[in-house]
Amino acid sequence: MARVHPSAVVDPQAKLAADVEIGPFTVVGPEVELAAGVVLKPHCLVTGRTTVGEGTRVFPFAVLGEEPQDKSFSGEATRLVIGAGNVIREHAVIHVGTQKGGGCTRIGDDNLIMNGVHVGHDGQIGSHVILASHCALGGHVEIGDHAVVGGLSGVHQMARVGESAMVAALSGVTKDAPPFAIVAGERARVAGVNVVGLKRRGFGPDVRRAIKHAFHLLYSSKLRLEPAIQRVREELSDSPEAQRIVDFLESSQRGVSR
Repeated sequence: MARVHPSAVVDPQAKLAADVEIGPFTVVGPEVELAAGVVLKPHCLVTGRTTVGEGTRVFPFAVLGEEPQDKSFSGEATRLVIGAGNVIREHAVIHVGTQKGGGCTRIGDDNLIMNGVHVGHDGQIGSHVILASHCALGGHVEIGDHAVVGGLSGVHQMARVGESAMVAALSGVTKDAPPFAIVAGERARVAGVNVVGLKRRGFGPDVRRAIKHAFHLLYSSKLRLEPAIQRVREELSDSPEAQRIVDFLESSQRGVSR
């Protein structure tokens, strides 16, 4: 049976797994689903059409599933889906989606979302991501697997951060940050390859060399973007990672950090 503190307010229609823990003064709404092993610490608010996956832990004063900060929202049946094994720290705020943005804000698995983080409506956050303290993601932002967004950074609405990219602290991401890159600055620019992130992910020397060569062609060769992409396609056709970089660049809607 779920362990619910007497001072918590849990709507009887909420769906709770047998071993869920809900702390003092936490509020859980009627359309919430909490999977096995979920822990809600004191003073959390989980509301809206929100699903929280197995083993996720939510710390005090986090707000999950509230209405989006979007003037066009008028109570549509949109959702927040949070995967398994996440850690969501104090005062983090994650909103449901909007109808025009696909209707769902989605968080993957095994993410660390630190204190004061804001994830806007319709955000699509991958797995094994770190969102450091007080970073803010606008609506419709996409964050790839294994990415890191540094503290006090901002990601513009509709922008993307590619897989294993590192956004330096205090940066402003207004254009897409390529996979495997370090981006930094008030208007973030590519500062190099995220070598530490590649090693932590277990990429061997051959994979790292291919990624570095792709970045050389794209950022150091003085080629225009289109010819540089073509060179990467030709010279690194046997590297899935290099091909994912150029696929990301070619699919950009906002433009890419240079």
